[in-house]
Amino acid sequence: MARRVVVALIGPVRWAPPGIEPAAWRAALAEDVVDLLATMHEVEPAIAAVAADRPLADAVAWPGMPIYDLPTRDVNAALAAAARDGFEQAAVVTTDAPDVPGLILGKLLRPLTTRPLAVAPAEGGGGLLGVASRLPVPDWLPPVDLDTADPAAVRAAAPRPADVVVTPAWRRLRGPADLAALDPAVEGWDSTRLLLSP
Repeated sequence: MARRVVVALIGPVRWAPPGIEPAAWRAALAEDVVDLLATMHEVEPAIAAVAADRPLADAVAWPGMPIYDLPTRDVNAALAAAARDGFEQAAVVTTDAPDVPGLILGKLLRPLTTRPLAVAPAEGGGGLLGVASRLPVPDWLPPVDLDTADPAAVRAAAPRPADVVVTPAWRRLRGPADLAALDPAVEGWDSTRLLLSP
């Protein structure tokens, strides 16, 4: 089996629920995503962060979890770091989707057995939940920003559209509507849940 990693890319959070300190909100979201990655089977977890975000990465990392120091906060830099670490496949995911199921991330990786790249859209607000790639990264992959990238644009850059698989979407917590969609009956997202508790 290919050596695989899922990398949580620490990014900005531009919205927080009323009454919750933005830095605490950002940390809770990141911690929940990292906790999920640490418990997934058949993949290794890692975190990627620029210098300004390294303290948050250190705070949420599990013991022994790799942290990739990036020059810029983008998917391509995180994928390149995973390739240098000897991985054959890597997924890079956002840290503002604390309730994402492991199954959704598994579906992001699954196409790499036959295709070079997969993308998971973000529900409702544009951008992506994550990107998965065989390593080394295909040279046709344009710079990818999870906040603004469009699956169609990534497919258009490929030699053949079929080289990029679009997998199921999942929500990112970027506004009140996303918050309202959280299901308290679903396990996980403990740090986010704690902040939202009355």
